[in-house]
Order: sequence, then C-alpha cells, then structure tokens
Amino acid sequence: MPTSALAFALAAAVLHALWNLLLARAPDVEAAAAVALIVAEVFFAPLAVVVWHVDAGVWPWLVASGAFELAYFTLLATAYRKAPLSVVYPIARGGAPLLVLAVGLGASRGQAAGVLLVVAGVLLVRGLREANGVGVAFGAAIAACIAGYTLVDKHGIAHANPVTYLELSMFVPTLLYAGAIARFKGARAIRAAVGPATVTAGVATFVAYGLVLAALSRASAASVAAVRETSVVVAAALAAIVLKEQVGPLRVAGAVLVVAGVALVAR
Repeated sequence: MPTSALAFALAAAVLHALWNLLLARAPDVEAAAAVALIVAEVFFAPLAVVVWHVDAGVWPWLVASGAFELAYFTLLATAYRKAPLSVVYPIARGGAPLLVLAVGLGASRGQAAGVLLVVAGVLLVRGLREANGVGVAFGAAIAACIAGYTLVDKHGIAHANPVTYLELSMFVPTLLYAGAIARFKGARAIRAAVGPATVTAGVATFVAYGLVLAALSRASAASVAAVRETSVVVAAALAAIVLKEQVGPLRVAGAVLVVAGVALVAR
C-alpha cells in the first residue's frame, strides 16, 4: 500500500471518529445528520466547481454510490437512535472490510491477513458487551452499505477527481434525506439542529470521505477499507482521554491487533 494512500486512510479514520461522535451525541440524530449533509454539500460546492473534472463514464457509478450513501446515512441515524453506539459501530466498521475482502479486489494474502487482524482488533477495542438484536441488525446493514459504496467508488473515482466525485455522489442523497426529515419532522427540527457540532460534523464528513477516495485511487479497496476502520481505535482513545473511560486489557489488545493489521496492509 503506497505511503500516500496509508496517510490518507489514517487521516480519514481520525475525522470519521470525530463526526460519528458528534452525531451520536446530538439530541436529534436524524435532524443533525440532515444538517451535516447540507453543510458538507454547500461548503464544498465552490471548491468542486474550481477543480471540476468529470468524464461521461462516471454517471453509473455516481448513481450506485448515491444509493448506497443514502441508505447508509438513513440507517446510521436511525441506528444511533434505537441501539447503543458500542454495538452498532464495531459491527458496521468491522464488517465492512470483511465484505470488501470477500469480493477479492486486489488484496494480497498478506493484506488479507491484515484486514482480518484489523477486524478482530476493532471488535476487541469496542467490545460487544451490550449486544442486542436490533443493534446487530443495523450494524450488519450499515456494513453492507459501506462495503457497497467503497467497491463502487473504487471504480467511479477513475472518472473524476475526489472532490467533484464526492460532491456529485452526495447531491441527490442529501436532497432526499434532508427533504424526508423536513417532511416528517418539520423544518423547525432541522433549524434546531444547526450548531457548531453539526457544522463541524458536516465538514469532517466530507473531508474524511474525500481522503478515502484519494486513498482508493492509489490502493486496493480491501486495504483502504481496513485502514480506515482504525477510526474505532481513535474513538476509544478519545473516550479514554476526553471522557475518562476505563481502557481495559481487551481494548489494549485490540489496539495492538489493529496496528499489526495496518502494518500488514501497508506492505
């Protein structure tokens, strides 16, 4: 895995942990997600125009990616309202690279072993002490969406630069999702969700996946999917430092496995 791709994927992991934490703590997660998506589209639209580069072959990939992204944000916001973050997050993030690896796009045996170590480490870091059927079901569905848009975007990014591609792929999902929230909860709910946390989450969402797209243009989908799941370790570290949560031996062991897995993936 090229050094540049590794750096992009690791940076994306840090930002991913940040925006998930911000959304999960919002009083109205679904309205907060709508605000974050709108902020991301509006904030980065001028940059997308400046660096615009798209060829005709991009459109089928954009449609498919947009469908997966719409399902992802809908399931994610609903999951954080109905099930514990500690259940949904590890299954979603740990399951996605396994699904990508199962398709077998460009991963060597060593990288495949690295992906498996990352997945095992992710589950140890977060733990499943509060597992329940609803959380497991949502986590599995979200993992399928993540794997879906990762595999699609690996091909789509060949037809556009990352900023333009992301702006276009998220345009329709943002309109549909925000429109649905406004329809069922009212525009007042969306206005109430506007604040520093949701604005920051929106910017971080776009930048994080823009970095993932840049990594996908340089490395295999399985490798990138595995490295970006180090966000779970970042989230655990933030919980220990900022929230003063206790970090036991299983979490430490999980972090070690993740580091070892990333080292194999990066070879």
